Amino acid sequence: MAKKKQDDPPKGSPAWMATFSDLMNLLLCFFVLLFSMSSVDANKWEEIVASMTSAFSVFNDGSPSIGDGTLVGMGTTQLSNLDEYYSSLGQKSTDSGEEIKDNPKQTDQNSDVNAGNTPDNQKGEGTDNEEKNGEGSLEQALEAANRKETTEMVDAISEMTERYNISGLMEVGMDVNGKYVELTISGAVLFDSGSAELKKDCLPLLSKVGDILKVYSGHKVEVIGHTDNVPMNSQKYSGNDILSSARAISVAHYLIDENRVSVGNISWTGRGEYDPIDTNSTAEGRARNRRVEIRIYNSLSSK
Repeated sequence: MAKKKQDDPPKGSPAWMATFSDLMNLLLCFFVLLFSMSSVDANKWEEIVASMTSAFSVFNDGSPSIGDGTLVGMGTTQLSNLDEYYSSLGQKSTDSGEEIKDNPKQTDQNSDVNAGNTPDNQKGEGTDNEEKNGEGSLEQALEAANRKETTEMVDAISEMTERYNISGLMEVGMDVNGKYVELTISGAVLFDSGSAELKKDCLPLLSKVGDILKVYSGHKVEVIGHTDNVPMNSQKYSGNDILSSARAISVAHYLIDENRVSVGNISWTGRGEYDPIDTNSTAEGRARNRRVEIRIYNSLSSK
């Protein structure tokens, strides 16, 4: 019985393959669309880079490719000398006829140096130096900012004292660290000898000082009383330190009561004879030492 001849399969790809190809194209378009709608989180990327840097030292040590004879990563710079190493193998010493071998100690030392294995004490010193340099730069920047702001305050306050016609009754200065402006008023202008009661003639002066303090409301203010070293002869005040404190309190209370200076921002203290600015051996020097200082701190030093 003759076998029936099988029909040849249809030419071209099977019918199911066209449907499968359409499905794959649709899936590809779908994922491309999802990717185009997504965004890269910069913060997460930086965290990944930092993690890779600390874990593998890839990004900050060496380069990502061969360059200048140095390979990627720490501890591989010695590989650039492989040609010299291999060329030295098998060579014989002209003196002994023996093959030249690597000195294991020297190899270990080179590996340690190339790998960055510095002693612990040197690492500590480097870290300490970096920290000190960082602290020094911050202190210098803060000092420069303090000095700049206080210098501007000195110029502004000097201009106000001239406008109020009180520049001849006080001295305007700045401390050496540039943290505050100092108004120095002679004790003879404010008080009678041995007294802590304000003269009536000085009240307009203190009112103008209060107007200046209003411009710098919120800044820390300090009132300091000073005397000479002449012993007290008073039943009310037992010593110069008590008298200087009472004078500082009188000035501070006047500024609080009459000029509405905030109690939370102002403080007072008496230094007596212990911070002289001149000699106490002459009448002129003692007169200069009897004074009241009003310090206006800048915004950085008032925090």
